[in-house]
Amino acid sequence: MPTAIPRREFAVLFAVLLTVAAGNTAMQTVLPGIARVIGIPDMLVAIIFSFSALLWTFTAPYWARQSDIRGRRRLMEVGIIGFFTSMLGCAIIIYAGIRGMLIPFATFALFAALRSLFGIFGSASNPAAQAYVAARTNETERTGALSTLSSAFGLGTIVGPALAPLFVIGIFGLSGPLFAFAFISLLVWVAVRRWLPDDDPTHFAAVSSSNLAHGAPASEPSVSGGATGGSLQAAAAGRSQRLSWRDPRILPFMIFGFCSGSVQAATGQALGFLIIDRLGGSALEAQDEIAIVFMGGAAATLLAQWGLIPMLRMTPPMLLRGGTLIAAIGTAGVALASDFYAVVVAFALASLGYGLARPGFTAGASLAVGRSEQGGVAGAVTSVNGSCFVLAPAIGIGLYQFAPHLPYSLGAGALTLLFIYCLTNKGLRTEPAGRDE
Repeated sequence: MPTAIPRREFAVLFAVLLTVAAGNTAMQTVLPGIARVIGIPDMLVAIIFSFSALLWTFTAPYWARQSDIRGRRRLMEVGIIGFFTSMLGCAIIIYAGIRGMLIPFATFALFAALRSLFGIFGSASNPAAQAYVAARTNETERTGALSTLSSAFGLGTIVGPALAPLFVIGIFGLSGPLFAFAFISLLVWVAVRRWLPDDDPTHFAAVSSSNLAHGAPASEPSVSGGATGGSLQAAAAGRSQRLSWRDPRILPFMIFGFCSGSVQAATGQALGFLIIDRLGGSALEAQDEIAIVFMGGAAATLLAQWGLIPMLRMTPPMLLRGGTLIAAIGTAGVALASDFYAVVVAFALASLGYGLARPGFTAGASLAVGRSEQGGVAGAVTSVNGSCFVLAPAIGIGLYQFAPHLPYSLGAGALTLLFIYCLTNKGLRTEPAGRDE
């Protein structure tokens, strides 16, 4: 039976996922300001992140399989090196663009190409780290260990925006956070090489329990949404037959997850630009305010998931209804907010609602199927979550260019309709009984 993971090894695994999530969200908080300084159209910023999310969605299942074949440590190295290369390359390009060494179009093209490296290789770390934990813990320890590990993504959504303004210094300016997280990831890679044992199955005989331990892909970390939640279930349950999102048992949850996630992605992507424009100052001066807004949203999400849900013991239907209604009110508040503090409160309220509703969607789908299908439903949940970030960010920016309040006004309306759907759909309003098989 696998033994508990040494604390130093677990700390390295936690640092890997924390660095990837924090670095990615830090970039997202400064990129609206970078775009305004360099002169890159807002829509192109959304396209960069949408393309990266699309690549992540396609490559994540591949890396999850490869971690079983090539070893978990090696795949963690692939992910962190991919992150380092992408982040350092983007930092250099952004620095050159800000200093006038590159024209805006060249800056965009090179930045998009280097950012795509993160979408291709960055998704390797998460399933490898999960599988590493699952292979070295017994069934009693596994869920708790994986839950703690997965919290690194949520924590990263706070740490990234919090640290980003601190690195906007000196000659580096807005490219500073990218250089900083590239350097941090290099240190993490050194820690992986030094303190994690090599588990390459081509060099060592695989332990029988390790063959049964798998990691699962997760959607790309974003300031617009937390971790998928599905990855934890899949990693704890192991591999199972794929489950279509069109399966009638989970279809209402998949519809809910896609619609709510798309609204969250669309409104979150436009928020940095909204703060810059409403403040009326320079893009550089707005970085602290952008960081505060996103930190407040991330903290509200974690408050819901780490505090309110365990304390109140709300059922999935209660989470879906209550969370969607709160998110609708918060999103409408962003549309109506007249000053910075109103935006902070409104976005935190919307994030609190999503922090309740998204776990309700995940838990409800999980309870709708049997134990043997948990890996399959987790894969469907992760796929739906990832798909939300492919087109929705560009749609949000497009609506913002018509009118700044439009993504939030329409988003609040869509969430209101989704709340009605939760009240009228039998699958969403009925408490799932759960299934043993």
